Amino acid sequence: MQFDEMGVMTGKTLMLLPGTACDYQTNFASVLDQLGEKYHLICVNYDGFDGSDLIFPDMITVTEKIECYITEHFGGSIDGAIGSSLGSSFVGQLIQRKNVHLDHGIFGSPDLDQCGKFPAWLQSKLVVPLLTSFTKGEKKKAKTREKIKSFFEMSDETADRFMSCFEKFSPESIKNEYYTDLLTWLDDDIHVAHTKVYFIYATKMGEKYLKRYQKYFRDPEIRAFDMQHEQWLFGEERYAVPVLKAIDEWMEEPV
Repeated sequence: MQFDEMGVMTGKTLMLLPGTACDYQTNFASVLDQLGEKYHLICVNYDGFDGSDLIFPDMITVTEKIECYITEHFGGSIDGAIGSSLGSSFVGQLIQRKNVHLDHGIFGSPDLDQCGKFPAWLQSKLVVPLLTSFTKGEKKKAKTREKIKSFFEMSDETADRFMSCFEKFSPESIKNEYYTDLLTWLDDDIHVAHTKVYFIYATKMGEKYLKRYQKYFRDPEIRAFDMQHEQWLFGEERYAVPVLKAIDEWMEEPV
């Protein structure tokens, strides 16, 4: 595991937790400087995505390592954490398990899919090979790049950066991450005293996700943005600026 601390070291602590098959350098590249101007950032790379030879084990084992770091370095409490996509599952677990405390838990337009072992195995058998094979061959890579650019309104540089994750990380780590995320459940109606929960709701994902957010957490603050899944992280200021403003407002709310 890799924990890099940067930004305003006297500011409020804000942990950044990347999504599927990503490191924080890729996932938060477009907003790292802006966040670092205001917060003491704790940037996390999981086993298997940290440049080591380790393989990602499972979501709970990694959650325990994150809890240990917060306990050892911050006395068991931090001001906030942002989870991008799959990273939101870690935010949910940190809140639900109550082994450490977050004042502000921010969920970055996650899907929060949950299912049993057989459906999870089946999904991983179907999806993971697609994630790890679409960059093989220049024609396939170029076609995929154009699709990603068009869908998320990415630049060439940003599309290449995200696609490189599926080339540089072990397929086994990606499989374990994807599979165990589906098996890592959240309870319904989670509520923890002195913790506030916020969702970045990307409306183009669909209303079923809005209902899911309301199911798992009691009275979350959900702010809607007219964008695709995590589009605010892909370099377009018109998406990033409103979300960064919301994060600042949330982090200032009393708990």
